[in-house]
Amino acid sequence: MDTMRDRFIATTSRLLDEDPRLALVLAEISRDGFDRAERAHPDRVINVGIREQLLIGTGAGMALTGMRPLMHSFASFLVERPFEQVKLDLGHQGVGGVLVSAGASYDWPAGGFTHMSPGDVALLDTLDGWTVHVPGHPDEAEALLRQAVAADGRVYVRLSLQSNGTGRPVSGTGFDTVREGAGGVVIAVGPMLDNVLAATQDLDVTVLYATTVRPFDSAGLRRAAGGGPTADVVIVEPYLAGTSTAAAGDALTELPHRVLGLGVGRAELRRYGQLEEHLAAHGLDARGLRQRITGFLRP
Repeated sequence: MDTMRDRFIATTSRLLDEDPRLALVLAEISRDGFDRAERAHPDRVINVGIREQLLIGTGAGMALTGMRPLMHSFASFLVERPFEQVKLDLGHQGVGGVLVSAGASYDWPAGGFTHMSPGDVALLDTLDGWTVHVPGHPDEAEALLRQAVAADGRVYVRLSLQSNGTGRPVSGTGFDTVREGAGGVVIAVGPMLDNVLAATQDLDVTVLYATTVRPFDSAGLRRAAGGGPTADVVIVEPYLAGTSTAAAGDALTELPHRVLGLGVGRAELRRYGQLEEHLAAHGLDARGLRQRITGFLRP
C-alpha cells in the first residue's frame, strides 16, 4: 500500500494538470516526487528552498492573485516554524490556502525533535477559520485533499505514515459512527481508529471516527452521548493529548459529563526508537489504550 504522502504527490500532480488555478509551493521536502509536475508547470510549482517563512508568504501572495496554493513540508516546518506567517499572511489578510504536512507527531524518530510536531493542531487552534483534516488512510487522504483544493478557505491536511488497515468514506464534515454502545463514547481521530477498535472490541461503547476535527462536530457528539443524564467521552488523537477536550466540553455544556483526552504526552522522548515504540510509550497502542479507557469508564 502506498503512504499518505505518496498519494498526496500522485494526486496533486494530477490536479495540477487539471486545474490551472492550483499552485504548489515546496521547501525542498518531497521535491523529487514533483519532478514531472515542476517540468510541466514551472510557473505553478515553486520550490523556495529551506525557507519555511517564505513558503507561506509565497503561497499567500499567490492566493491574493486568485490562485489556490498548496503549501507542503514537514508539520514542524509548516505550522510551527512559520507560525507568524500562517497567522498574518494567510489569516490576517483573509486569504485561503491548503497546508499539507508530512511527518506528523513522530513519523521519523531518527530525525529528532526538530522533525516532530505533536502540537501542530493545538497551535492552529489559536487561529480562527481553519478546517483541519486528519485522514487515517491514503484513500481518505486523497478524498480530503481533493475537497480542500476545491474549497476556498484555509485548510490543514495532516498526513502520517501511520495508517488504518482500510479506508472509510469521508464527508469532510462530521464524525462517522463505527459502533454503537451504551457505556460511553470514544472518538478515534484518523490513524488511531484501528488501535481504538482493538482496545474496545468487547466494550459497550460508541466509537466515532473523526477525519475532520475542525470544525468540531459538536452536534454529532451530542447525538452519540444519547439521552442519558450524564456522558463519558474519551478522545484519542494522534497529536498532543487534550487538544480537543475543550471542544468536547463546549459541546456538552448542558449535560453533566467527563472527558478524557488521550494523545501524545508533553514530555519529550529523547531516544530515537521507532514509530511503534513512540506509540507504546505514549499509551496509544491497543494495549495502552485498553488500560486507560477501561480505567476511565469503570465506575
